[in-house]
Amino acid sequence: MTRFPYDLQADTLPRLGVIVLQVDETIEQDFRRLFAPDMARLFVSRVPSGAELTPETIAQMERALPAAAALLPAPMDVVAYACTSGATLIGVERVRQLVSGTIATHAVTDPLTAALAQCHALGLRRIGIVSPYIAPVAEPIRAAFEAGGIAVPATVSFGEEVESRVARIAPQSIASAVRALMQQAPLDGVFLSCTNLRTLSILDPLSREIGLPVLSSNQCLAWHMAKLAGIAPPV
Repeated sequence: MTRFPYDLQADTLPRLGVIVLQVDETIEQDFRRLFAPDMARLFVSRVPSGAELTPETIAQMERALPAAAALLPAPMDVVAYACTSGATLIGVERVRQLVSGTIATHAVTDPLTAALAQCHALGLRRIGIVSPYIAPVAEPIRAAFEAGGIAVPATVSFGEEVESRVARIAPQSIASAVRALMQQAPLDGVFLSCTNLRTLSILDPLSREIGLPVLSSNQCLAWHMAKLAGIAPPV
């Protein structure tokens, strides 16, 4: 066999890593739409997660998070742990320690950190939250927003545990939940919590309908990752 010479070509695009729940069917599809190939290199790892999202399965994910981060090809510009409830219950500082202690990356983020950052950037002080989950998973998110300086006077939850069902909650049902949320209290904006909810296609129509910003876990996370990587936020 003749050894043939070759050149190496540098790749200057930002490198974004996303640690996705094993059972999440939505965020990877959304990110492939939000981040065009000429914007960034997107790498996805999966973390083992139960069929149901509960405080117990989230605790198991915490133990598996370093191994999932280690599967990403280092180095990274930004790594995100893509679970709103997981980041809330594990704690964003703990997530940052687990990820940055495993893989070389300039920054670590998650949907909770990203949502709080975007709410503050937009000047939103009172938001309503739509969540798919049961109270032990949904309520800590409300508390985390309030601890972060954002009042949450109204919430709506679908009370679902099974992730395969969460991924199939109809966008029309999510929109109806937002309309119900608007009846509870005056708001500055709405946050649709959960990376597995199919929200991307309804964000702009809902925002125009209610006259307020409508944010989602996936949209906020993409916005924050782009900001940390120094690139224009996805449209």
